[in-house]
Amino acid sequence: MSASVALMVAAEGGIIGDGRTGANLALGAGLVGLVLGMLALSRANGRISTGNARTGGMSAIAVGMACIVLAVLHLATSSGGPGTGNGLVGAVVAVPLGLGGVLLGRRALTRSRGAGQPAVR
Repeated sequence: MSASVALMVAAEGGIIGDGRTGANLALGAGLVGLVLGMLALSRANGRISTGNARTGGMSAIAVGMACIVLAVLHLATSSGGPGTGNGLVGAVVAVPLGLGGVLLGRRALTRSRGAGQPAVR
């Protein structure tokens, strides 16, 4: 198979599909955000003594927001419906995963705040 034929097959979505790639990227970012949020929350609760809970919480928020942006962008630009191979269902599932990462990261930041610092409202 020549390089030009391989590029044409990839462009038509024959290998993995352009839509599925974006949705899979958003799903992966959502899972990473959830794991980071759970680890940060464990650090804030004192279950894990290594690492910084505030850094983990901020990174969980950042990765979760990136996941939400990627998923919403994919939902806005995809054509067709669920079951057409565009990755629409994966993008729909990625939105709550990213939101979960954001919420876990925020909770870890709230719990890791020192006793001497006032609550910002």
